[in-house]
Amino acid sequence: MRIFIFITSFLLASLIAHSQYTYSTKNKKAISAYEEALQSFNRKDYFTAVQLMKKAIKYDDEFTEAHIVLAEIYIENGDTRNAIASYENVLKIDPDFFPGLYFSLAQLQMRENDFETAKKYLEKYLTYTNLKPISISQAKRKLESCNFAIEAIKNPVPFNPVNIGENINTQYDEYWPSLTADEQTLVITRLVPKDMNNELSGNVNQQNMQRNPQGLSMFSNIQEDFFVSVKENDVWGKAKNIGEPLNSAGNEGAQTLLVDGRIMYFTACNRPDGKGRCDIYRSELENNEWTEPLNISSPINTAAWEAQPSISPDGKTLYFISNRGGGQGQKDIWMSNLLPNGNWTKPVNLGEKINSSGQEQSPFIHPDNKTLYFASNGHTGMGGFDLFKTTRNDDGTWSEPINLGYPINTIFDEIGLIVNAKGDKAFFSSDRLSNKGRDIFEFELYKEARPNPVSYLKGKVFDAESKKNINASFELIDLETNELIMQAESDKNSGEFLVCIPTNNDYALNVSKKGYLFYSDNFELKGVHEISDPYLKDIALMPIKTGERIILRNIFYATDSYELEEKSKVELAKLLQFLSNNPSLIIEISGHTDNVGTNEYNLKLSDNRAKSVYQYLLEKGIEKERLTYKGYGENQPISTNDNEQGRTENRRTEIKIISSL
Repeated sequence: MRIFIFITSFLLASLIAHSQYTYSTKNKKAISAYEEALQSFNRKDYFTAVQLMKKAIKYDDEFTEAHIVLAEIYIENGDTRNAIASYENVLKIDPDFFPGLYFSLAQLQMRENDFETAKKYLEKYLTYTNLKPISISQAKRKLESCNFAIEAIKNPVPFNPVNIGENINTQYDEYWPSLTADEQTLVITRLVPKDMNNELSGNVNQQNMQRNPQGLSMFSNIQEDFFVSVKENDVWGKAKNIGEPLNSAGNEGAQTLLVDGRIMYFTACNRPDGKGRCDIYRSELENNEWTEPLNISSPINTAAWEAQPSISPDGKTLYFISNRGGGQGQKDIWMSNLLPNGNWTKPVNLGEKINSSGQEQSPFIHPDNKTLYFASNGHTGMGGFDLFKTTRNDDGTWSEPINLGYPINTIFDEIGLIVNAKGDKAFFSSDRLSNKGRDIFEFELYKEARPNPVSYLKGKVFDAESKKNINASFELIDLETNELIMQAESDKNSGEFLVCIPTNNDYALNVSKKGYLFYSDNFELKGVHEISDPYLKDIALMPIKTGERIILRNIFYATDSYELEEKSKVELAKLLQFLSNNPSLIIEISGHTDNVGTNEYNLKLSDNRAKSVYQYLLEKGIEKERLTYKGYGENQPISTNDNEQGRTENRRTEIKIISSL
């Protein structure tokens, strides 16, 4: 974290422009050494500047200007302890020499994790009566941070970061991790020399390999590129340059992946097609190659600064950072929704509960589509950018952000946290290992900071007859609220798909394609708060033709009843849509039971259940001539009746195509 020293510009100017300043010493040798030190300081010859300034102080140890500039030199070199000692020497000489020294000392003490001493300096600073309102506000915010940090350090959260290894991390800086929901693909941003030509070669002065918090290179001889690693036998493979057209001669960074890894949004700056200095771009993986990145344009990209996108798991909502007008602070989190026509809605600010008067950075929406992690230096925290968690409520509002705590958060800047779909593991970038630059770390996320765990269904869709892969549509719907949770499509060429399924609710999954019978599945996850194994399934869609059937896995009745339960309406709505889209179809609705009870009873129950669906469709406008119904009782089992799982599968409602004219 770059320490902001509170000494006002006019004081610094007067110290350096000595001809306009009356020194606190009259010792000519001290003044001469001091002025020579200033010249070395201006040339960034810090070693010589320190020696000469010490010499000036030796001639007169009450030379306050020499102590102050010596502290500035130490700060430039990252020598916090000696900077503190130099400032404290000034206060020993004259406690009221300059009130801003107390503020500067407080910040330096915070850097050293001495929040108790920092608090005392801030309280002293606030006793002065001639402070500007903005100075008072800044000091009070720092005081809040000190009080927070003191308690946070007393109550640390579990945290054990582990470097994810040399296949990902190199001598260069790695940051901005992005992870697919199945945790098999990891994309990172790496800061590399421009002449690498896709290989890690050559030597670079690590001190010059700097970046700003947005992940954008500040030097012309280095650039940011995307690298990708694929997990093999539970080990990350060597990260490879993702290549053109994603990587260019410019900088690309701060990326986000759709949960299946087939769509990427990222930040690029100063491009010819840019709307402002930094814009958000989109690329899609087709036939294992990334398409030419497209500027997603207005209303998201403007003449202002837009960066650090995070795409929701259904690909329908984009969160991003912007300094456009109308926000709460310097940089805010905004969101925009994708319309059916492919355009984005006018971005909405997430509001004052999330966005502060300071800066927010690195939003990450978890695959549960409700939990948002972000960094902020405006909310109360440890002093720099801290990481926070908030949850979207059912009414669209957000919960009060929760600081993730110490030692996840420190006095340095914590930016760019992501969490896996299961919700138990987090990834972030840190320079906490000396001489290593920035590396990617992972750690087990303590329970209170976790999102809702998310499982996933993974496989491919294909034609049941030709075996050719199919580009099909997926819908995951909450059976209780009828809310559309997720929409997705299988890959246009491979038919592969990955659909996230949050826990603690019951869901209907429908897979459909024009010209095919739709596929229905059910996931009962109400009360489930942990994820074991994901669902792996290839889905065969049958072309519409006479004699083919669909098992309606989301039609529900009470036990020993034929009254449709409310949650059946999700599946019934899909069936209505299917019949409306195929007006020539004539179907039979069939009811089936297990073998519990008499055959006569089961025949009557199954017949009444089929009739309930029949009557529902009639009431919704489907012509009577297109519908028949029949109960088959226990006579057509599709599984064993020897266990509850098999009996559950046998208790079902089906439709059969009678005619497909």
